[in-house]
Amino acid sequence: MLTGMFLSEPPPSDQARALHDEDRESQGYVDNLTRLWCWRPELMEQFFALRRTLAGASQLSAVDLAVLNVAAAAACHSAYCALAKGIQLAGLTGVERATQVVSGNADGLDPRNAALSRWAHRVVAHSAETTAADIDHLRAVGLTDQQIFAATLEIALRQAFATVNDALGAEPDQQLAERAPEALRAAVNYGRPPATAPSN
Repeated sequence: MLTGMFLSEPPPSDQARALHDEDRESQGYVDNLTRLWCWRPELMEQFFALRRTLAGASQLSAVDLAVLNVAAAAACHSAYCALAKGIQLAGLTGVERATQVVSGNADGLDPRNAALSRWAHRVVAHSAETTAADIDHLRAVGLTDQQIFAATLEIALRQAFATVNDALGAEPDQQLAERAPEALRAAVNYGRPPATAPSN
C-alpha cells in the first residue's frame, strides 16, 4: 500500500512518469493525489483538460472559480482540496476572505462571492432541492445563465475529484499543509488530516 492512501502502487507507465515529473518540477515532490490518480493517469490529464476548457470559456473570473472550488471543497469536507484551493484563493483575495470561505461562512463576503459560496454548498448538499429562486439570486448578483451553468459544472467537478481522493484515502501532503497560512490551516478542521511525513 502507498503511504498517504489506501491503494497499492500503480504500475509504472510513461504517462505516470510524466505526471510525477511535472509535480517534481513545479513543487519539488509528487502529490499524494497524483500518485493515486496514476492508476488511470490518462483520466487525470483529461479531467484537468476539461476543467481548463471550462474555465477558459466560462467568463468567470479567477476569484469566482477559486471561491466555487473552495466552497465546494468545504461542503464536501475535503481537507485536501480546501487547503490547495484555499491557498490559491488567499493569494487572490487575502487570507481573511479565503479562511472565511474555507470555514463555510459566506456572511460578510461581497454579494457575488457570497452567492457563489452559498450556491456551491447548496449544489453539493442539496442539488435536488434547488429552486428557480436560487437561480434568480445568482442572476441578481450579475451572473449570466452561461456563467451559472459553468459555475454549477465547476462545483460538480470539484465534488467528483474530492470524492475519489477522499474515498481512497489520499492524505493532504505535509508540504501543502505547511504552505497554508496558519489561520487557513486551522479553519480546515474537517476531512482527512495532513500526512505526518513529507511527500517525495
